[in-house]
Amino acid sequence: MTFGYHDRVLRVDLTSRSARSEGVDERTWRTFVGGAGYGAKVLLEETTAQTDPLGPDNPLVFALGPYQAGAAPGNAKWSVVAKSPLTGTYADSAAGARWGVGLKKAGYDALIVKGASKTPVYILIDDERVEIKDAAGIWGLDSYETVQAVKDRESDGSLSVVSIGPAGENLVRIACIIADGHSFAGRAGLGAVMGSKGLKAIAVKGSRSVEVYDSAALKESSKKRFSEILKAVRENGFREHGTPNLCITAEAFGDMPIKYWTGDVWPEGAARIGAPNYTKVLNAKPLPCANCPVGCHRNIEVKEGPYATSGPGPEYETLGMLGSNLLIDDPEAIALANDVCNRLGLDTISAGACVGLAMECQELGYLSEEKSGLDLSWGNADSAISLLKDIGNKRGFGAIFADGALAASRLIHPEAERLVAHVKGLDLPAHDARACWSLGINYATCTRGACHMRGVTEDVEMGGFFIPEIGVTKDWSVFFSPEHKAELAVKLQDYCAFLNSLVICAFMVDGGELSMTSLLDMFNSITGWGWTVDDVMKAGARITNAQRLVNLMDGHGRHTDTIPYKMTVPAKEGFRAGQAPVPIDMYLDEYYGLRGWDRSGRPTAECLRDLGLSEYARVVSGAPVRRAGACTG
Repeated sequence: MTFGYHDRVLRVDLTSRSARSEGVDERTWRTFVGGAGYGAKVLLEETTAQTDPLGPDNPLVFALGPYQAGAAPGNAKWSVVAKSPLTGTYADSAAGARWGVGLKKAGYDALIVKGASKTPVYILIDDERVEIKDAAGIWGLDSYETVQAVKDRESDGSLSVVSIGPAGENLVRIACIIADGHSFAGRAGLGAVMGSKGLKAIAVKGSRSVEVYDSAALKESSKKRFSEILKAVRENGFREHGTPNLCITAEAFGDMPIKYWTGDVWPEGAARIGAPNYTKVLNAKPLPCANCPVGCHRNIEVKEGPYATSGPGPEYETLGMLGSNLLIDDPEAIALANDVCNRLGLDTISAGACVGLAMECQELGYLSEEKSGLDLSWGNADSAISLLKDIGNKRGFGAIFADGALAASRLIHPEAERLVAHVKGLDLPAHDARACWSLGINYATCTRGACHMRGVTEDVEMGGFFIPEIGVTKDWSVFFSPEHKAELAVKLQDYCAFLNSLVICAFMVDGGELSMTSLLDMFNSITGWGWTVDDVMKAGARITNAQRLVNLMDGHGRHTDTIPYKMTVPAKEGFRAGQAPVPIDMYLDEYYGLRGWDRSGRPTAECLRDLGLSEYARVVSGAPVRRAGACTG
């Protein structure tokens, strides 16, 4: 048995309505660690370029890592991996709450769902008992209602539930997966993959423990690190305010999306929607996941008025994409827009991109109010909320956005496509690559499309995060300088690939001050592998390359390692004023060289051999090349 693992994955086939347990050897875990890494392995071995993301053969992989074996801080995270219906290639997303810990306690390191049910179902996992159950009466409920409905159906309030809302049922390609009604695996439309399988929810509980290498050392280290992280987040305001604490700083650095990436400054608006005003107006309180000292999620309440709502509140990304991105500066309105997305099961980042595109198209005369049926003027919160409802329910004008902003742009106007801020079909999150050049490189090369969380390079440039163990120090915190930018993207992508395979919440590391050395102490206490910093970085590089091989298999390459047009337009005001945009083509050659890839962005045979991935070399030879953009399958 491998310390930190059950060495078992659960496979469920919804077509045959069957389930079986499958053994996994230690070599697999040492190679791919778990989480996102294990998911990449499954996609490499069980999909082809012809696999339809919304077809029964697309595996939906819910994967854990060794970090879920103990009560270490930030161990509530879990990864979900599949081919994205939005990008047509590799995608992983992560969420927390209690669900991942529940699956581990049930005795599994991963759950792989394939096939498709003809009628709606949910899966119940209770230790050895695995049942595929009729979801009649639950299908059609929103994501919050679904959690309670499943618990009521099973007469068991201790269950932890992941589910989709109506957006996932309607195969909206920006649909997300929701854990326990308050933590969201939001990106890349994996909720639509779940919906395509007729799978409404997965409920878990368990009573099994996992053997670790040195439980006493893990317990002592976890206790110490928990206290250190709690102290750090109390000092930096993260515990009190959560991610809304980032708004004012992000706007000042030119990092926040303003007017769908066409604006430069918005200080008064950022102050209104960010902390501390956010905390006061929305009566926000921490809503932590299991074993979490950070508590980044907020529980909010608006008692009365047109935007009355309560429940999980908007995070920074939502405040950016449904707030500053649309020039909506009322935190109560953003809270209701967030609630609409949460209940429908919409990724608030891509949903905000869709509304932003619609508003810009109306401003430019590409879209008429007569066609949309809405006054989509900038800052019109009521129209934004109406459009979000229509997108999630796939009705009226909103149905045009069911396949995402890029696909919608091609239907709205011939000139609209260049307005869309995306990489490989995935909409940019609420961080502007013109503020941090390394972020532009990260966006262009990230294996799931535009993503800041698979590299967090902007936090280094802004001076808030360093990893001295791999040479990333304060000296690298220099804006608009060519030095270290490609190297920073490579190093942080690889470290984040390891973290997402471990699986640990990024806020323990980036913001919670959990050092790489401290993390390694806990990792080795769990596994007994005695890994060093070099071992971690090599594992991260291996996982990144495995994900890249899936990209190549699906037709991506240098031609899609790009940044959107809007990221090439210099700012006229604010911190970024007059600065040239990131010279992405120059950096790609350097980035590829550091990775051991050829000039087309393909790993060389030597690179794959050094990483132990030679068996997947077939993916590189003869991989198709297709048009950049969203999935058309």
